[in-house]
Amino acid sequence: MVIEEEQEEVFQFQAETRHLLDLMIHSLYTNKEIFLRELISNASDALDRLRFEAITKPEMMEDDSKLEIRLEVDPKARTLTISDNGIGMSRQEVIDNIGTIAKSGTRELRQKIKEGASDEILNELIGQFGVGFYSSFMVADKVTLLTRRAVEEPATYWESTGNGEFTISEANKQKRGTSITLHLKPVDLENGIDDFTDKWILARTIKRYSDFVSYPIVYKDEREKAGAEEETVVEDKILNSMKPIWVRPQSEVTDEEYAEFYKHFFYDTEAPWKTISARAEGRLEYQALLFIPSKAPRELFYHAFESGLRLHAKGVLIIEKCADLLPRYLRFIKGVVDSSDLPLNISRQMLQQERQIKQIQKWLTKKVLDTLKNVHENDPINYLSFWQQFGRALKEGVSSDFDNKNDLISLLLFASSNDPENLTSLKDYVARMKEDQNDIFYLAGESRSVVENSPHLEAFRDKGYEVLYLVDPVDELVVQFLTEFDGKQLKSIGKGTVKLGSEEDSAREAEEIKQKQEEAAELLQFMQQSLDQYVKDVRLTNRLRTSPVCLVGSEIDYSPQMERLLQIGKGGGPRQRRIMELNPQHAIFTRMLARFQTQKDDPMLVKYAHLLLGYGLIAEGSPLVDPVEFNRLVAELMEQGS
Repeated sequence: MVIEEEQEEVFQFQAETRHLLDLMIHSLYTNKEIFLRELISNASDALDRLRFEAITKPEMMEDDSKLEIRLEVDPKARTLTISDNGIGMSRQEVIDNIGTIAKSGTRELRQKIKEGASDEILNELIGQFGVGFYSSFMVADKVTLLTRRAVEEPATYWESTGNGEFTISEANKQKRGTSITLHLKPVDLENGIDDFTDKWILARTIKRYSDFVSYPIVYKDEREKAGAEEETVVEDKILNSMKPIWVRPQSEVTDEEYAEFYKHFFYDTEAPWKTISARAEGRLEYQALLFIPSKAPRELFYHAFESGLRLHAKGVLIIEKCADLLPRYLRFIKGVVDSSDLPLNISRQMLQQERQIKQIQKWLTKKVLDTLKNVHENDPINYLSFWQQFGRALKEGVSSDFDNKNDLISLLLFASSNDPENLTSLKDYVARMKEDQNDIFYLAGESRSVVENSPHLEAFRDKGYEVLYLVDPVDELVVQFLTEFDGKQLKSIGKGTVKLGSEEDSAREAEEIKQKQEEAAELLQFMQQSLDQYVKDVRLTNRLRTSPVCLVGSEIDYSPQMERLLQIGKGGGPRQRRIMELNPQHAIFTRMLARFQTQKDDPMLVKYAHLLLGYGLIAEGSPLVDPVEFNRLVAELMEQGS
């Protein structure tokens, strides 16, 4: 290698990158051996990119088609060099890729170290934010990089001691690829710095973190040969198995190996909740290794959340995140799909029309749902741990995946009035239904506590009818597409009218309400006119027992929760006019009726109507129309009472 010193330039690291380097050099992070995992991962990516680009530009391979990663050590100089003959980098790519880093990643990493986060958490962040190269400075005082992009000249030489700046100069390099040389710090076992010039330590680290890398990781082993004359023997030893874990028979891979692969490949600190291996042979061949994480990522329900499986064709990575391999509601699943039937040069646009991709998606979706169904039926406690993390996403499939709708419905769980702690399936709900019950009752709300204390439940609780609590925002989308189950209609108890018990009991209650409604017709009309801006009708009801009032919708209205969500999404908008239902047995109503019959012009009657509207809104968890006016009316009423 020849460096053109007169062309050497000094650059300052971006501010966030300087912070990161400082973290790496001075952090208390003890598991420092992961630097090797990160550098090998980068080398493997460079080899992948070369193979992919060489599909259309064969000249990029030149005369060097044996792709590999090499490790060389110099114990006396205390250096470790990691080299690859991948695609390499141009001078500008070196500046862009090594001088810049995402601010959010650095900020979070810095905060986690400050908080004393565990090695596992830091391990995840180092990989997650693509800062693996900088982990070199945990074990090295100086790092140099020599790289030449395929079919381009000259090479680029980069050097830094992690002091806030780096130098770049032009250099000569015979072949494409990248070599990173670490000038290692002294061995310090107390602070996690092993002797990374020791081949056994390197072999152990490779086996632990990078055994599945599909390119040979070659160690240049120099040893003294015993004999009459001293002789140095140089041998190449491959330190990894090179067989991708997803192509190995499931019987040959342990749970620990799957977990280690998953944690490394997808930057998680916990083992997956479930590992799913799938293989198809025949007209369409593919191998897949899928993982359901133990915990949902924080951004899972953001619209911009990027999902997708790694798609390989004939062992070559062609798309890092292929969203077409699974439906959107299974976006939490991570994994790898490798097919020998896909063209290597397939584009994202072509994927959407590719028959093989659609078939793979169909098979993988069925495999995932069958796995979930098996756990649900045979290990319900374990399934509950999955549901608490991903149930909300799974519900989305009811409105979009009609081919698997029945399987999805069987997997749904809901909170219910039957049990204050546990969730229930629709199948179990139906098994508990009363003999005279024809509908599956539910009530939507923003939380379980709000729904449990809703006035709408009073008659159902009184007569022993179970009600499902729909407390996820997606639930109301679900019931638009899930109108019946096992021949039973799903009915909101917050809409329409209520019919409980036998036909005879329902008819008798309806007749009683009708008579009382006729007796109070003038008062109800007066209240509706007084509240016309907010309600479209005022009527009596049999759904209340202890509360004086509740607000309900017609069969086509949104629930209050959905209305609030839509208003937020649209930047505000008019409220729905609801139906006010009054409890004819409550003392407030009977006194209002008596007062109206003798003093129809009493101004307090209008105030009582507004107070009842406010009561109904608070009871269902909705905001008051005018909180200031409501408080004034309450204070006025209290003053009169005193």
